[in-house]
Amino acid sequence: MAVFEYQALNNKGKSVKGTLESDTIKTARQQLKANDLTLLDIQEVHKKERSGQSPLLAQNIGMRALAHITRQLAALLKSGLAIDEALGIIARQLESARSRRILLAIRSRVLEGQSLAVACQAFPSTFPPLYRATIEAGESSGKLDQVLEKLADYLSDKGQLHRKLQMAMIYPVLLSSVSILVVIGLLAYVVPEITGVFDKMGHELPAITQALITCSDFLQSNGLLLLIIAVALSVAAKLVLRRERPRMLFHRWLLTMPITARFSKGLNTARFTRTLAILTNSGVELLEALKISSQVLSNNAMQQAVAHTAIRVREGQSLNKALEASGFFPPVTIHLVASGEASGQLPRMLESAADDQERDIQALTELTMGLFEPALILFMGLVVLTIVLAILLPIFEMNQLIR
Repeated sequence: MAVFEYQALNNKGKSVKGTLESDTIKTARQQLKANDLTLLDIQEVHKKERSGQSPLLAQNIGMRALAHITRQLAALLKSGLAIDEALGIIARQLESARSRRILLAIRSRVLEGQSLAVACQAFPSTFPPLYRATIEAGESSGKLDQVLEKLADYLSDKGQLHRKLQMAMIYPVLLSSVSILVVIGLLAYVVPEITGVFDKMGHELPAITQALITCSDFLQSNGLLLLIIAVALSVAAKLVLRRERPRMLFHRWLLTMPITARFSKGLNTARFTRTLAILTNSGVELLEALKISSQVLSNNAMQQAVAHTAIRVREGQSLNKALEASGFFPPVTIHLVASGEASGQLPRMLESAADDQERDIQALTELTMGLFEPALILFMGLVVLTIVLAILLPIFEMNQLIR
């Protein structure tokens, strides 16, 4: 059964849009006519993403919405509904047309006889390997509703951590941007107006005032050039970091710097252990779980370390020893993994390790921002004070000469 998206006029002449399921476009037209709708346009919804389509243009569902849909699907399956019925109910209540199209396309594939995991493969931008592998494990074990609940919790926790970090960065970034703009405005527009009066006096100016005038003249003469250079360097850096080797070297460098190392290791360790926990707890085989978990890491060096870990585990080494050999994972995480392997509670210990790392990252973020914000305010105060002194000193000297 195909899914069609239509635009039509109702009996009041108002334009309406929607989706419907039908065997052919002809029967879809007949259904709309039977509902007293004058058809304007109708198109079949694609049952999969177009090959080679950019991720920015591909159909996808946001993380928060996906977590909500997954939780609803788990509840409906637990109540005894079939997968296709549950997908249809959820699709009908969605406000987003894009999300509705995706769910109806998946439902159509399920009605054709595909499993839910296979149907989700048609939309890789929305359903990552972790999501598909977890669902496949749930379908194989016959506990799909339970697995979906855990998957919804995982997506919610992942989105919550991301939002917390974003909120923590908003104020410092905004403060820095406004401060830079204020200083540029003072040097480019305010200072030249005031220092023009000093030039007419012909009096020798203090060194700090001369330095300020030099900075102002340089910014006025080369401001556009500096902006172009900054944009060019930014674009060049992005192009270079798209290449595998420079990106690997940059990520290794991040893991050696005192502050960035703690953030990068902590965030990636939390992602890795959380993902590995949900996969192993859902029944995914450890080697496959390691392969999928490596894909959620944003640091290529740690991603490579997990790939080497999988090789060592395949050769018979324990997971904790293999992770320890990489040198990237915190000792607490290694200890918890070893404890989980010894007690047979690996998924639970991996969740504990993820919770521990997330708490550390949150505390480190709060501490860093707590130090950065007053330091930035103090620095900008000194800059403004310097500009004010450079303007006021010649005025004080003028007053003394007049007296």
